[in-house]
Order: sequence, then structure tokens, then C-alpha cells
Amino acid sequence: MKDLIHQIQEFETISNQLEPLPAERNEYIEQLKQYTDQFIHTIHDRNAYQSGNPENNSLAIQGKKKTLEDILQLYAKEVEAYGIKPASGGHIGYIPGGGIFASALGDFLADITNEYSGMYYASPGAVTIENEVINWIKKVFGFPESTVGNLTSGGSIANLIALTAARDHHQIKGEKIKKSVIYLSAQVHHCIHKAIRIIGLEDILIRQLTLDTHNRIDPVKLEEQIQKDITDGLYPFCVIASAGTTDTGAVDPLKSIGEISKSHSLWYHIDAAYGGFFILTESKKHLLEGIELADSLVIDPHKGLFLPYGTGAVLVKHKEAVYHSHHYTANYMQDAIDEDMPVNPADVSPELTKHFRGLRMWLPLQLHGIEPFIACLEEKLLLTSYFRNKLVELGFKVGPEPDLSVSYFWYPSTTMDENLFNKRLMDLIHENGRVFLSSTNIEGKFVIRMAILSFRTKLKTIDKAIEMIGDAKNRLEK
Repeated sequence: MKDLIHQIQEFETISNQLEPLPAERNEYIEQLKQYTDQFIHTIHDRNAYQSGNPENNSLAIQGKKKTLEDILQLYAKEVEAYGIKPASGGHIGYIPGGGIFASALGDFLADITNEYSGMYYASPGAVTIENEVINWIKKVFGFPESTVGNLTSGGSIANLIALTAARDHHQIKGEKIKKSVIYLSAQVHHCIHKAIRIIGLEDILIRQLTLDTHNRIDPVKLEEQIQKDITDGLYPFCVIASAGTTDTGAVDPLKSIGEISKSHSLWYHIDAAYGGFFILTESKKHLLEGIELADSLVIDPHKGLFLPYGTGAVLVKHKEAVYHSHHYTANYMQDAIDEDMPVNPADVSPELTKHFRGLRMWLPLQLHGIEPFIACLEEKLLLTSYFRNKLVELGFKVGPEPDLSVSYFWYPSTTMDENLFNKRLMDLIHENGRVFLSSTNIEGKFVIRMAILSFRTKLKTIDKAIEMIGDAKNRLEK
């Protein structure tokens, strides 16, 4: 027994390194604080994009000790240095994850306390916070209290939960799959197609709907297609609309589509991952009218509320459909089961191991209130208009007036093929890297795309982008 105790004590001495003493913790926190301060202080002056790759094996785990100072230097050199910088206000090429400071505080607190937010029994407080965040989202979008929801890792899992519920509510299985129909826009986010495949509906009939000149679903064409499919003996069951498409930021006519869906008893799903939180603004909330008609809704707080990547949300009005897919019990969890308990996040999601991500949203809303979030959204809308106006002054063509803060532009070159000119212009913009933009194809035309939603994107950011684009254009025209 003495030998056993001695062995335990030897290992205990080594394993205690995982619990740093107060002096060590203070040193770590101070080093991390210095790194964070330097990062935030310099982020506005650094490139939003930098080509390159980490050195071979530089990030390999070799099982040897390093100091935190060495680790932070390695991170700065090999991780932070390359690629797109989502924390930069100059990242206006894709919809960025925000990364406000208060969310980092929430994550730090969640990781230190390590509360398990999957089951109410395990952490009533953590689950209450998760559910209070969901309750707040319900109120924002006019969903009934009976709605169930979940904070997910992002729009992909959120859409997966919603479409699984739609499938189970309408009992789309077996031979019924091949005669069932889903209606969606050609500009729907590709995670929708992934979700359809993942939930076993690869053989379902998918109708890509006719779009209008603003890339929105045409409700008249939707009604016509549904009627035709019913006449042909098919089973329409789901319509998917977007509140902010990826390519152009278009908001489909949500109310009209919702009314059509209800008239045919179809499941109405809205992917508002990008555009949903613009409902908080005075200038754009009218575009979101009808969003409350949805049977399921996806929104991404890591987009419209500027939180870090890994923060999505889903609302579903039909609790029984969500529970059918996700609610399971096990003998070892018998202590955690009580009919009177609130909704357990693990019962409405594929995740049983549940990160306490609700704290990264709850804490900033408590700390800042809602006003600065709304102001930030309004600011991005105005910056989009400003950017488009300045581009026109430079001789560029711009796409139709955007619904939200995504738009596109191109230069009508007369010196070379128009698409080739704009591809080369895109290359020069990426080569410069001060501001990051992306490209897409609209009806065969190569266009450059802006997506303005970073909380750090300011007026001076757009002025910097205009100067960069103008310089690149002049280089190509020489």
C-alpha cells in the first residue's frame, strides 16, 4: 500500500502542473493581455489578407514544453500572419465572424468554470442562460413562446436541425422521398444542399425557383410550380426562403412566400443566417416582414451580432418534430430526466456534449445593451451605400440597389475582355491585401463582391478600399 501511495504521489506532483499556481496564472494572463492589446491596437493598420503558408511542421505537437511567450510568438508568426483576417475591419469579402471583446470574456469565463449547458440537471444556470438567449431571439422575430430553439456552432448545424424537423413533421421517408418536393432559390447557401443530403433526402425533387431582377424568389412562379407539381401527383412539402443570400444579399419576399406555403400546408423555412438581425434596424426591418410566418428560422449571431465564429441559432415552432429526431434517454442519465424541467439544449440538437456558447452572447447583451449593436448594423448599411457611390465616381458599374450590406461591382473595360479585366483586378486587390474582397459570377459575368458586416469596418476602411481599387484599375489601364 505504501508503494501504491508513493506512486500516486509521484504522478500527482507531475499532474499538478495542469493547475498553475496564482503567480503563474497572473503571468499567463498578463502575457495574453499584452498580446491582445497589441493585436487590437494594430489591427486597423494591418493587411486584411496575406498570402502564404505556415512553415513545414512549425505547428506540429512534439510533446515538449514551451513557454507561453514562445507559443504566442509562434501563433503570431504562423497562424495570425497568413490568410484572411476575420477580425479586421478590412475583411469585406465574405460575411465575417465578428469577435467583439466582450464575447471573449464570456468564452474565458465559460471555459474556466466549464459549465455543461446540455442538460438542465447538470447546470441549471447555464441552461437558463442558453434558453434566455433563445427567448430573446424569439421576441426579436415574433415567434411564439412555445417555439423551441438551440444555439449551434453556426448556420450549417442550425439548418440541419430545421430541415430534419421538416422531414420528420411531414414524415418524408421511404418511397415518399422520390415524390416529395423542396422549393428554393438558386442562390440559397450551399449548406442547405449539404443538409438535405445528410438527412437522407438526396433523391428528393429540388425545384430551383425563378428569380426576379433583384435575385429574389418570384412568388407567382412559386405558386405556379407548386400547382403543377400537385397536378403531376407529386408531394410538395417544404419551401426555403433566404433573408440575405450569400451572393447578393437578397431578401426574398418573405410574407408572400409564407402565405403561399401556409395555403398549401408546406413547411416554411427561412435561412436568415446573414440578414436576420437587420430586423433590429429602422431602415431595413420592413424587408423582414413575414419572417414570423416561418415554421423554422436560422440566424447567425456571429454575423449580425458580431460575435466570434461558432455562434448560430435555430428556432422551430413544432417541438414534437425536433424531439422526434433528437430526444433520447439512457440509463445513466435517469437522474437528469424530469418532465417539469426547461428544454434541455441536448434534446433539440445533435450535440450532447454542449459548449456553453450562450455566455458569449448573453454577457455582451447584458454589458452593452442592444443600442450599439443596432447602431453598428445601421452604420454598415450606410457604408455600403457610400462604397457604391464612390465606385460609380471611379467609373465602375454596380449591381442593383442591395437589400442589405452585400453588393457587387465590375469595371466596364474597353481595353480588354470585361471578365478578364475584372479577374485581373481581383488578383491585384488580393495581392495588395490592405482590404479583402471576393468575387462571384452573376449570370456569366465575373463581378467583385463586397460584404460589409465587420464591427471594425469604418468610413476610413472604405476610403482605403476605394484608394486600393482605384490604384489597381489604373495599373491595368496603362
